[in-house]
Formats: sequence, structure tokens, C-alpha cells
Amino acid sequence: MDEPRLKSTQTIVFDYDGTLQDSTANYITAFKTAYNYLVDNQKAVPKDWKDEEITKWLGYSSKDMWENFMPDLDAEYQIAASKIIGETLLKKALAKEAILYPRVLETLAYLNSKGYNLIFLSNCSNDYMKAHQQAFQLNHYFVDMYCTESFGYIPKYDIFQMFKDQYKENFLIVGDRIHDFEIGHYHNIVTIGCNYGFGTEEELQKSDIRINDIQELQEML
Repeated sequence: MDEPRLKSTQTIVFDYDGTLQDSTANYITAFKTAYNYLVDNQKAVPKDWKDEEITKWLGYSSKDMWENFMPDLDAEYQIAASKIIGETLLKKALAKEAILYPRVLETLAYLNSKGYNLIFLSNCSNDYMKAHQQAFQLNHYFVDMYCTESFGYIPKYDIFQMFKDQYKENFLIVGDRIHDFEIGHYHNIVTIGCNYGFGTEEELQKSDIRINDIQELQEML
């Protein structure tokens, strides 16, 4: 553990899905709804999906997801399917069917009490971010919230470069996917990988420290 750098942390940047929110069930429902739409329009063949085949796309921006999942799909159908996924997830959040991992709000409140600045940075849409902000009163915990849609879905490490000078160093990144750990790689920042999220073992090996429960941050910081 890089304890000296960890102890000097002043600002913590959090990913959302797979780090703070367990979006497994809602995303599987949204994905299957969108895929069935493609099947109905003869743009995909019927398939019985395994959960892990679906959840591996969590943490990707919609642009990156479709470029990797079905790169040859016509743009109009990519847009339509993305809209179905987004609208389904939004409805779930507004219906208060979104679920945070255990002890998330407790941990965020603890970090606030210790004087850390908390930043939200997610590969999501503005509407999705705002719905979850409302559902869990996230504005009570985060000094600022950023979603990649506002920046044209450019990589997180580029977005970080654009806002980092507004906050106190040193930074700490907490996430579960390669997109989060790239911030640490490009900016020489300590990263914490969440084993309970959606990242693969290969991705998580790119993090500096790994945790099995978000509450472990209370012991580290």
C-alpha cells in the first residue's frame, strides 16, 4: 500500500456504477429490452444471455459500448437501442429501484466528516446522473458531479485534466474499471480498485490498492 500518498489525500474521485451503485439487475433488464428491440427489427439474432456477458459493459460509455459490442450496427439502431437502455435505467432510478452497495452513504458521510472533497465522475448521461442525485441526495456528499456525456464521452483521464486544477491535491481515484485506473496512470495518482464491481481481474490489476467493501475506505483514510 502506498500509505504516505494515501494519507496525503485531499480530494477523492469516485466512479459510480460498480463502485457506489450495484446496477446489475437494472442494467440486465435494460440491456435485454434493447437487444429484443434489435431482434424484433432483424438487426440481431435471438440469444440467451448470461448475466456476466451483459454486466461486462457496465462502466462503458454508450458510445464505447456499441463500438465494441456491435460495431457494424447501423448508427440509427445504435442510437435507438442506447435510448432504450437509458430510458429503462432512468425509469428504475425515478421509481426508486436503484440500489447502492451496503454502507455507501455511511462511508461518504464519514469521508465528508474528515474533510475530504468528494468528486463524482461517471460514464453516464446527464439525466441518469441527475436521477440518482435526486434518489440518494448525492449532492449532500459530493462537491461536484461530472458525467462523460457533458464532455462528448471523451475518456475520463481527459475530463480529469480539465477539472483537476479546481480542487486540492493530492487526489485519490476509486473505481472498478480500466477507465478509472487510466486516470491514475496518466496523472500519477493512487487508484483503488473495487473487487466487488464489474471490472475483470486484468483490469483490477491496474489499480494500486484493492478493496472488497467500500467501508474499507474508513479504515484507510
